[in-house]
Amino acid sequence: MKKVMLVLLVVLAAGALAFAAIPQVTNQTTDILGAHTGYGRGCVMCHAPHSGSAGNGVSKGDATSGNYALWGQDLTPLYGHTLGFGDGGTYSVTLPAAGTITSAHDANTIILFCLSCHDGNLAKVGMMKGTTVETLPIVGGNAPTLLGNDGSTAGNYNNDHPVGAQAIVSCGGQYNWDCTGGNTSKISMNGPASSVFANTNYGFAVSFGTWGSTLTAVTCTSCHDQHSQNVYSGTMGGTKGNYQTAFFLRGYYNPATGGNNAAQFCRQCHGGESNEMHGQLNVPTT
Repeated sequence: MKKVMLVLLVVLAAGALAFAAIPQVTNQTTDILGAHTGYGRGCVMCHAPHSGSAGNGVSKGDATSGNYALWGQDLTPLYGHTLGFGDGGTYSVTLPAAGTITSAHDANTIILFCLSCHDGNLAKVGMMKGTTVETLPIVGGNAPTLLGNDGSTAGNYNNDHPVGAQAIVSCGGQYNWDCTGGNTSKISMNGPASSVFANTNYGFAVSFGTWGSTLTAVTCTSCHDQHSQNVYSGTMGGTKGNYQTAFFLRGYYNPATGGNNAAQFCRQCHGGESNEMHGQLNVPTT
């Protein structure tokens, strides 16, 4: 009887592990660049191999155009502007002034680069139609892709997720993970709850930009991988592989399943709303 019970427990445990596994994807038939193929234009839409924005037919007298990341969009309308993101604009971002960029990986510069296509208010729209190429899951329709010209008040960024030097991911406290680090230190998901989330139930795929000495400032590419629209390649639930995603998001994200994976994506930073921080350690991603 004991032997039978032991076998049954092993089978049940194996079944639980299989149920918790996040499904991987292979052999999709659409280019991973998706919308960023620029209607066939490809990488050159953002990265001009020669002469910066002039190499893309736009010359605005920017002496440093293309010097970082071979950026081929016109940045002159955005240089030096201060924009307020999220919560009534309380997350203030001052974009670099002309000639002050020192790295393509600084969070401030990343925001500048992304807005050169995704602003639509100060910056001219380039090779974009202003709405997502993907249909919104469940509710249908399409979402705006021009943050400063989305149908609300022109230049309104209050309804956009906070980014910048004040949008910092922290550890501890009521709304955060039981991780270590945060603020100006690299985050380690090593707490009783955060480690289960990162290694078993989902993962930790967000990527923070540097902002001076701040390692956990949220920027556009913290949540989005601009080079892959439909597949996230990385480690989820402790397993390295390729996973379904949408809207260029970093991590397994497929709300059409009717499961909890969309919420799990957001919980990478918002640990206070996670299952694990509420004592529910055995809820898999579905």
